Amino acid sequence: DVQLQASGGGLVQGGGSLRLSCAVSGFSFDDYAIGWFRQAPGKEREGVACIARDDGSIYYGDSVKGRFTISSDNAKNTVYLQMNSLKPEDTAVYYCAADAGSSRFYTIYSRCNQYAVDYWGKGTQVTVSS
Repeated sequence: DVQLQASGGGLVQGGGSLRLSCAVSGFSFDDYAIGWFRQAPGKEREGVACIARDDGSIYYGDSVKGRFTISSDNAKNTVYLQMNSLKPEDTAVYYCAADAGSSRFYTIYSRCNQYAVDYWGKGTQVTVSS
């Protein structure tokens, strides 16, 4: 079974940094993408950043470009989300998720959408104080 274990959330002051980790297990091949999604109260879940395991393609949501960095340590089967210059509007529950399939058939943009996700991990709360 595919399992996604997110960690690293917490409380931070505005302008600060946090790093989220997503430990991935259960995939037999490299044909999948891992994404970070977030959902704030009363808002729709949005794709923050996604990375494809097979070709390394990356997508960032407009609201986090230049501040967040997604990376993958394939030896550890772990995907990271480095979040810098955090703002109060980044406050949300952050979810690690996976979309199975090859990058030959799907763009990373299309995969960084909640409706494309095949597997969800449990969320981790990120709270940014002003």
